[in-house]
Amino acid sequence: MEKFQELRNISKKKIVLADHILTQTFPLLKDPKLLLSALENIFLSYTNGVGSLLHYERLFKRIPNFQDSFEGKFRMLRDVAEKYGIKQEDINTIKEIKNIIVQHKKSPIEFSREDRFVICMDDYKMKTIEFKQLKNMMRDAKVFVEKISNITSKHEGIFK
Repeated sequence: MEKFQELRNISKKKIVLADHILTQTFPLLKDPKLLLSALENIFLSYTNGVGSLLHYERLFKRIPNFQDSFEGKFRMLRDVAEKYGIKQEDINTIKEIKNIIVQHKKSPIEFSREDRFVICMDDYKMKTIEFKQLKNMMRDAKVFVEKISNITSKHEGIFK
């Protein structure tokens, strides 16, 4: 199995996991910490989808080598996004999710309020993760993963 196929499969699994957390687990348990877990899985789905697309492009020598880090993939994604009709909103969402996760890792305080998860920063700024917001991100991520899957499946018969 080629690298792009592995990453595509991981991307699909992560989006299914995030969907399960948001549609089954969170409504049952009502624990806002689950929202962070869903957000991380949405992010992993996006990044593995991007990796799948870039490795697919690299396999056909359509793009140069790229650094296998978030920043390297993100820069390369901007170059190929227009070619495949990837919306700027998706690129902004990926960057926004990355920033939330980084803020969470750096935050000294975090707490739950009703159906929200609040991250507090050193400079007294707060970032709130809400269920409704994640449902919208999930919807967009599903479309993105499906688009990547369609793109990378076109010439799949070559690699069997």
